[in-house]
Amino acid sequence: MSSQFENISIKDDALVDATCREYGLTKEEFSELHKRCVAAKSTAYCPYSKFRVGSSILSTGGAYFNGANVENASYPVGTCAERVAFGKAVTEGHRRIKAVAVATDISPPASPCGMCRQFIREFCDLTAPIVMFDKDSNYTVKRLSELLPLSFGPEALPPPAQHFV
Repeated sequence: MSSQFENISIKDDALVDATCREYGLTKEEFSELHKRCVAAKSTAYCPYSKFRVGSSILSTGGAYFNGANVENASYPVGTCAERVAFGKAVTEGHRRIKAVAVATDISPPASPCGMCRQFIREFCDLTAPIVMFDKDSNYTVKRLSELLPLSFGPEALPPPAQHFV
């Protein structure tokens, strides 16, 4: 089965520079997201799946938040790395996220699951880059709109004061 994503080598400076330009990131932001999401994998609690995931997100205010997957013996209770990172950001007052990075131990890289994609949608513009790193730090990038087409977001809901009869 062929990969649905183009894997880009992180060692190719010209391609990394092009990625940064296309997705509105500085080289420093890209590098920091990479470093943090890879490091976050080591904090994963995954005794059942043995599938480590690390995530790092960058707020529009320039703050980084990291997370790792946390499993539970009652499988549905586990939490994905992305939602851990977003939970940390939101509880610290950062509700607008500029970019999301995810790292796994497989190749090609894994993309956020459906639940995480919807969770990301709550706090990111549809143009936000989702950077996915594989076991060798090769990466692919997609905009949220590509990972969650025809999405449902907060703007689809009526204002909190408005009630329907």
